[in-house]
Amino acid sequence: MFNIKTINNISDKGLGRLPADTYAVSPETENPDAIILRSQNLHDMDVPSNLKAVGRAGAGTNNVPVEKLGEQGIVVFNAPGANANAVKELVISAMLLSCRNICQAWQYAANVEGSDEEQNKAVEAGKKKYVGYELPGRTLGVVGLGAIGVEIANVAVALGMRVIGFDPTITVKSAWKMSSDVEEMENIEELLKESDFVTFHVPLIDATKNLLNAERIAALKDGAVVLNFARNGIVDDDAVLAAIDSGKLNGYVCDFPAQKLKDHDRVITLPHLGASTAEAEENCAMMIADQLKDFLENGNIKNSVNFPPIKLPRGGKSRVAITHRNMPDMIAKISSAVGDAGFNIHHLRNESKGDLAYTLMDIECVIGEDMIEKFAEIEGVLKARKV
Repeated sequence: MFNIKTINNISDKGLGRLPADTYAVSPETENPDAIILRSQNLHDMDVPSNLKAVGRAGAGTNNVPVEKLGEQGIVVFNAPGANANAVKELVISAMLLSCRNICQAWQYAANVEGSDEEQNKAVEAGKKKYVGYELPGRTLGVVGLGAIGVEIANVAVALGMRVIGFDPTITVKSAWKMSSDVEEMENIEELLKESDFVTFHVPLIDATKNLLNAERIAALKDGAVVLNFARNGIVDDDAVLAAIDSGKLNGYVCDFPAQKLKDHDRVITLPHLGASTAEAEENCAMMIADQLKDFLENGNIKNSVNFPPIKLPRGGKSRVAITHRNMPDMIAKISSAVGDAGFNIHHLRNESKGDLAYTLMDIECVIGEDMIEKFAEIEGVLKARKV
């Protein structure tokens, strides 16, 4: 029986993929094999001794102490692409809200007073202040062409926009899904100087903190609109506000309210709605549940942010999963431990990711916990378990 601790409200459709005869799922679990969460901050959490994996039901993992968990051999999963459609729809909505001045016009109409006739006259007189523009022919710059960025780029192309993109780490999988009409830019500065709208879809790490700053804003086209539905901190809010006040930028739409942003008439702030659809929550929960299930039952890893992907068909009579440091001679030490015990390896796979590595192997005979203890004693091994 695997014990799963849930934090936040996790979709029943996701949890339903964990069979009740094999999984005990509860928010009250004290020492779980795995944790499933959405947005709860885990950085101050005492790590349970039995914890093997953490599943973040979403794409970003800023609320999870990924490095700390990796050092203890705990695999952290996320759900890239599961909420892509939800974010895509919101970003397209944000462009429409901005270019048609919908929020400002809505506020104006809500404050018109008097009889219906007086309101009609006021509306006709005032609507010229909210004349906007259309999307076809405008240029959208997409920074980050992962699952979300690609979907946004493709829809914008279908809307008649020119779409340019920048992502030095784009995957072959993303490239296959992206419209051939999307133009590649060599760097962010080149993208910014041609963009009427720019949207960011990158994780918040040291390299992306204030990715859009005052210097880069100066490279944007005059009257451009900035969209941030990725992470708070990727855009320098103070620099954007200063650019709007100076007339350099036309507007800013983001998913991260702040006091200094909320009352500005050219800023639209939303309460972190990017993945807030029933469909996205279900998709994320189902993806995480499936990944955790395959990891706990078979040792396979898919969509981990701290350990490499591995999938190994079952063979032999015992399977062992070992998280360890990416050190010289680790495979030899693990193999020697098997050989010294008089066992034979049926097949083995080892992959690394940065300073961490993962070994998954099948042994031709049944082994006991004493063998697992021998693996755990090898220098550099973080966790070893019989799967």
